[in-house]
Amino acid sequence: MAHDTHKAPQQVRNQFASDNYAGICPEAWQAMEEANQGFVTSYGDDRWTERACESIRRLLEADCQVFFVFNGTAANSLALASLCRSYHSVVCHDMAHIETDECGAPEFFSNGTKILHTAGANGKLDLDAVEFAITRRNDIHYPKPRVLSLAQSTELGTVYAPGEIRAACDLAHSHGLRVHMDGARFANAVASLGVTPADTSWKAGVDVLCLGGAKDGMAIGEAVVFFDRGLAEEFEYRCKQAGQLASKMRFISAPWIGMLESGAWLRNAECANRHARLLADELATIPGVRLMYPCQANAVFTEMPEKATAALRAAGWHFYSFIGTGGARFMCSWPTTEQDVASLVVAVRQACAEP
Repeated sequence: MAHDTHKAPQQVRNQFASDNYAGICPEAWQAMEEANQGFVTSYGDDRWTERACESIRRLLEADCQVFFVFNGTAANSLALASLCRSYHSVVCHDMAHIETDECGAPEFFSNGTKILHTAGANGKLDLDAVEFAITRRNDIHYPKPRVLSLAQSTELGTVYAPGEIRAACDLAHSHGLRVHMDGARFANAVASLGVTPADTSWKAGVDVLCLGGAKDGMAIGEAVVFFDRGLAEEFEYRCKQAGQLASKMRFISAPWIGMLESGAWLRNAECANRHARLLADELATIPGVRLMYPCQANAVFTEMPEKATAALRAAGWHFYSFIGTGGARFMCSWPTTEQDVASLVVAVRQACAEP
C-alpha cells in the first residue's frame, strides 16, 4: 500500500518511554550542518573524524584508539568480538543489554562466544557471583571466561562508583579477563557521580569503552574506545565486514565535536538526570506507587497498580514495562522539562486514585 506523502508525521506526546525518542540536540545538529560543506574525503579519512577522535581523547584524558559505528548493538558486539574467540565467554549481569536486548549479536559477531550472566542487586554485578562464574570450571568442556562486561549506567538506572568499578576490574584482571564497559548512558553516569570520565573508565581499570551518543542528543554514532591500542588491532576490518564503516563518516563524527566542545554532552545528561530525580521524588509521594530501584541516572522504575498503568496508556502516555523486572520505566532525556514531569505526576496521581 502506498504511503500518503501529504499526511503530517505522527508526533508522539506524553513520552517517557526512551531517550531514543528524543530528537537531535542543537549542538549536534549544528555540527552536522557545518560538516555539510563541499566535498570531503570518505570513510573516516577526514578532518572532522580526526578532530572528533581528539575531542574524545581529551574528554577521557587518554591516548586511546577511537572508532565510530552506527549504533550501540554494533559497538558492544564488535568490541566484545575483538576481545574473544569463539570458544570464550563473557560474564555480565542478568539484566545487561548484551544479554537481554542485542538479539544474539555479541554471539553472532564473535562466531559463538557464550554469554554467562550472573545475578546482582539493583542491576549491578555481585562480585562473588562473578568470581563463581569465572572459576566454577576450568576444563576444556567449558567456554573459557575471557571478558567481564558491565554497564555504566546500568540497565536499571543505577550507577557504579569508581571504587566499585576498580574492584570489578581488579577481580577480572586477576583471572586474566579483559573488561568491557557498555557506556550507552555513560554521560548520565558521569553527571551523576560528579567525577571525570577517566575516573570511571580507564583509571578504574576498564579496557574497552563503548561510548554512547544517540541517547544523549545525537542522531546516530557510538564510539568504540580502546584504552589499550593493542586490543584494537584490525578492528577497522571488523567494522567494514559488519557494515559499520560509514562512507560519509563525517556526519557520524562531527556531532561529537559539537557535543564535546560545547559542553552539551554533559549538560544534556545533567538535565535528564535532574528531571528523573524530580520525577522519582514526586512519584514516591503518590499512594500505591513504589520506587523499585535507586534513581541515580535518568531512569525511574516504579511499581503501581495494573489499572493505573492501563489508564496511563489509554491516556496516551508512552513508557516501557518490559525492561528490568517488571513495573514501569519512565526515562527522561535532554529535552525533558519540569512541565513534562509535572504533567506526568498529575496523570499518575489521577490514575492511581481511580476506583
